[in-house]
Amino acid sequence: MADSRRPDLSPALSGAELARWYWLAEELAGLARTLGVRTGGGKQVLTRRLAAALDGVPFDEPAPARAPGGRQLAGTLTAATVIPAGQRCSQLVRAWFAEHLGAPFSFDASMRDFFARADGTTTLGDALAHFHATRGLGPQEIGEQFELNRFTRAWHAQHPDGSRADLLRAWEAYRATPVDERERA
Repeated sequence: MADSRRPDLSPALSGAELARWYWLAEELAGLARTLGVRTGGGKQVLTRRLAAALDGVPFDEPAPARAPGGRQLAGTLTAATVIPAGQRCSQLVRAWFAEHLGAPFSFDASMRDFFARADGTTTLGDALAHFHATRGLGPQEIGEQFELNRFTRAWHAQHPDGSRADLLRAWEAYRATPVDERERA
């Protein structure tokens, strides 16, 4: 088994050792500034960029996401209103959903994905049907960038009466464990 003591985050690390540990985004950004590496992008991209810099290999920046273009919905909306490609979850669209579903409506990952895939052939009625079809399915997968959320959900399932202090101690222990030695939830 490899050394399980968390190293200091420094330019002396190898890219593999950097990837082996959990680092806060602020810690990674600090190392990036020290190395003169760009700090933009998500945490996973920053980690890969830093690993490449530490190993002295080139890093191919991911292509930027295309900004949705085109017209956005305006005016009076109905269930038959076609969702144009690139439609954002605008205040107007949110208000329409709140009117049909109730005031506490908010866009979740499923609804954002539905709108991101809109190609100019789906309607707000389709979006409403999608909303109803995706409710009550139980806990949904948490994205890889939300490791604390995944950990918290799994910890609470194992310790339903656990205190916040116990959760924070468990998180610190988890965070201080190398990635390749962690128990994944």
